[in-house]
Amino acid sequence: MMEKQYTLSVLTEDRSGLLNHITIIFTRRKINIDSLNVSTSEVKGMSRFTIVITTTREQADKVCAQIRKLVDVLGAFVYDDDQIYYQEIALYKVPTAVFLNGQTIETLVRNNGARILVVEESHIIIEKTGHKADTHDLYQKLEPFGLLEFVRSGRVAISKSKRHTEQYIKELEESNSNQLSIKNY
Repeated sequence: MMEKQYTLSVLTEDRSGLLNHITIIFTRRKINIDSLNVSTSEVKGMSRFTIVITTTREQADKVCAQIRKLVDVLGAFVYDDDQIYYQEIALYKVPTAVFLNGQTIETLVRNNGARILVVEESHIIIEKTGHKADTHDLYQKLEPFGLLEFVRSGRVAISKSKRHTEQYIKELEESNSNQLSIKNY
């Protein structure tokens, strides 16, 4: 089987220590986490983990099934890239002096769909959202200008399914199980 990138969306109760329990599952299976984002969700007291891994579909499904067994996990789903909308954010720090040498870098920022976030005496912070390839492309273009720092966030993703989280939670409570199928959502 061929390895590719999968996005796992995990809905959990907002409890401390859960991140450790989830990451141990990946460690035991020797699966590296490419990207991890944890945030609040639209339901009070509930968090959403967005985890990107490169593995086989079979391994992704097994990990997801194991995550579902954790007590504070309300649901876990595996998605291919075409089943989700997703973005990352990147921040670039470049010396202010590069902006004083003409319009080149300003045009570069504008043409790449980025924006200037902060202007300081010694440096400028540029922000870009997009897919990893987009943010990496701008990184390569800014590098010759003396890129001082670079950071990229983990992926944030929303499924293209018609699933409504509140409805999913209601049905989960009524079923007394955390085994609802994503096919219904």
